[in-house]
Amino acid sequence: MKSHSPWSTARNPVKFRIPTADNLVPIRLDIEIEGQRFRDAFIWNPSDPDSEVVVFAKRTVKDLKLPPAFVTQIAQSIQTQLTEFRSYEGQDMYTGEKVVPIKLDLRVNSTLIKDHFLWDLNNFESNPEEFAKTFCKDMGIEDPEVGPAIAIAIREQLYEIAVQNVTSARESRINKKGRRGLEHSQASKNSGNAVDLFKLFGSKSSVVRKRKEWDVYEPMIDLLSNDEVDALEAKEERNGR
Repeated sequence: MKSHSPWSTARNPVKFRIPTADNLVPIRLDIEIEGQRFRDAFIWNPSDPDSEVVVFAKRTVKDLKLPPAFVTQIAQSIQTQLTEFRSYEGQDMYTGEKVVPIKLDLRVNSTLIKDHFLWDLNNFESNPEEFAKTFCKDMGIEDPEVGPAIAIAIREQLYEIAVQNVTSARESRINKKGRRGLEHSQASKNSGNAVDLFKLFGSKSSVVRKRKEWDVYEPMIDLLSNDEVDALEAKEERNGR
């Protein structure tokens, strides 16, 4: 059996990173200039030089034939999100032995996806893209845009959880006595959950589903008609404005 990452040392903080095999940043863009809107979501290697951000922005604008003003806005938005990510690097993060809930509730073109499962934070070999690929195959989803959207949604939630754990580590340093009590209680609670789940599903997988919740949280996939897609897009546009 493969050993888990240093994260499995539940009592000790580790340095901030997203609990995946790589350490890529989920980037989401939603930019509107003079009535023209550009939305996209993708992952970015924070180790890439900042100059690559401008190159990417220029290439995107050229490929999509967007107005030149989008170059600056795209570059600034990406850089802002990368700066936020880098602000956490090197900081202590405490997680303990945890499995956390991940929820999918998204629409990609005419496909609606809803699901609920648990993700093992201690497995640094996890790969959201591989999970999404398998999910689409198992559910018979043919739209090639669905898999990347699912992976991004998972990465965004894991990023948010990692940031919350940095905050927890800060609070723990403020009150060491309180931290010891909290860690003991939380580690005991989460360790019990993890052991039960791993007995059922094995420790190599990052994704687990509780047997008793299979009926409640069975993945739901729905294909919308063109009229339904148009109505949803109109509603999203109104909400966005």
